[in-house]
Amino acid sequence: MFPVFPAFPALALPFPTIDPVIVSFGPFAIRWYALAYVAGLLIGWWMLIRIAEKPPAPDQPAVINRLGVDDFLLWATLGIILGGRMGYVLFYQGSYYLDDPLRILAVWQGGMSFHGGLIGVVLSGMWFCRRRTIPALALGDLLALVAPIGIFFGRIANFINGELFGRVTDVPWAVVFPRGGALSRHPSQLYEAGLEGILLFAILWGLHFFCAARARRGFLTGAFLLGYGIFRIGSEFFREPDAHLGFIAGGTTMGQWLSLPVAMIGAWLIFKAFNPGGQKAR
Repeated sequence: MFPVFPAFPALALPFPTIDPVIVSFGPFAIRWYALAYVAGLLIGWWMLIRIAEKPPAPDQPAVINRLGVDDFLLWATLGIILGGRMGYVLFYQGSYYLDDPLRILAVWQGGMSFHGGLIGVVLSGMWFCRRRTIPALALGDLLALVAPIGIFFGRIANFINGELFGRVTDVPWAVVFPRGGALSRHPSQLYEAGLEGILLFAILWGLHFFCAARARRGFLTGAFLLGYGIFRIGSEFFREPDAHLGFIAGGTTMGQWLSLPVAMIGAWLIFKAFNPGGQKAR
């Protein structure tokens, strides 16, 4: 088991008073959580357009054109929402939703899983690539460059909602979350925004600009999966496990177990890209 540090609420930072609801129109409310998804998708779409139409090599055609990116945005959105929701239901709250399956439809109440959303995007992306005769890993390498943007906005929204907070601590930057009791906690959502969002984004773009291996199909996809898996497993040591699940085996969490195969698949894709048979054209 991992040690629990004493908490000193008097030294902790107060939780910022940000209403999760931006504006309401009668029963209809626009939430920061939803806006984060929209911002991640739109900024990712904008960046994807600008990098997708550039040929991976002077003698190679572009992977996908502007219309293709527009078409893929719809399928990616469906994959994220459906996969993210079903992943949360299956991985974290199965019994709760089995008691009342209609709760699954209440997406606006929160409850999304990154790992489920990743599976949803992979499945919708594979279907899209098959339909468009696009190499799946070629598209994956492009998506890897923009995916951290959505992760960043999602974690910031988690912080605003005061959810998925960290474990009890006495570090000077600890925060007392309204849902976490009168205890100072790690702002683990911000850790994840920095690691899985900003740092991973910088690493992938550094590889894109300065690493010759970027031309090997699947390399950037693998780097994204490996990087996310490592950062998520590490950040889970500071994140409070879900109350209904707690710690699983040896003090580990569900998030760590779900991230382990993600990192392993990423490492395998990198290894495959560097194999003699690895394709150099994306």
